[in-house]
Amino acid sequence: MNAPGVGCGIVFLRDGHILLLQRKKSPEIGAWGIPGGKIDFLETAEQAIRREAFEETSLEAGSIRQLGLSEQLFHDERQHWFGVLFLAETFSGEMQLLEPDKHGGIDWFPLDNLPAKLTLPTMHALELIRQDA
Repeated sequence: MNAPGVGCGIVFLRDGHILLLQRKKSPEIGAWGIPGGKIDFLETAEQAIRREAFEETSLEAGSIRQLGLSEQLFHDERQHWFGVLFLAETFSGEMQLLEPDKHGGIDWFPLDNLPAKLTLPTMHALELIRQDA
């Protein structure tokens, strides 16, 4: 990658739990992270996160709001990502793992008992949520 990639991520919270997916691909293989992905050309960040969330989890984001931004530099993998982070204030549907080629698992984790290895956008989103509280 010669230029930064532009992505997005979304936080789904339910009863003190956050929805996370385990990555199977670079960057951050094996880490758990919020749903998200690349913003396509001529697609808004909001359109992209609604699409990505549904494609990965089958959850339909209702009311969402922007949390902030995340920048990730992976020097060893020569990747640079800039992402818009969202919080789903409402959502519907039943969670499912829809992209088993990209994700090794999906689950709701208690906010006070998260996996040891989290993706950078997830850590950034959690920090923004804590600041917001």
